[in-house]
Amino acid sequence: MAKGYLTTHVLNTAQGIPAEGIRITAYAMDGGTRVKKAEMVTNHDGRTDSPLLPEGEFPAGDYLLEFHVGDYIRRQFPDQGEPFFSIIPVPFHSDDGDAHYHVPLLLSPYGYSTYRGS
Repeated sequence: MAKGYLTTHVLNTAQGIPAEGIRITAYAMDGGTRVKKAEMVTNHDGRTDSPLLPEGEFPAGDYLLEFHVGDYIRRQFPDQGEPFFSIIPVPFHSDDGDAHYHVPLLLSPYGYSTYRGS
């Protein structure tokens, strides 16, 4: 059994705080088809309470994370009108089923970045 697992967190870089209450959906990609594997919401620390995909459920392959940020941006920045982003897709490839992959999102109302963290 693969020992790798997937974690994430979301930081609101415009206000310098963790982003609480963001729904994240994790998909495994089977060719062009999405297979939903998990859905969680970030806690007060901007993290999920457990790995998105725990040990044994994150084999090597192609994945997509969807960060549903629209409602969060509306709450945090009410004077800005409709959010520029509503869902941020982050596709990535895992080539090691025994590794920990951490894919965070750094978020502001008009931009974002992501990376493979540790």
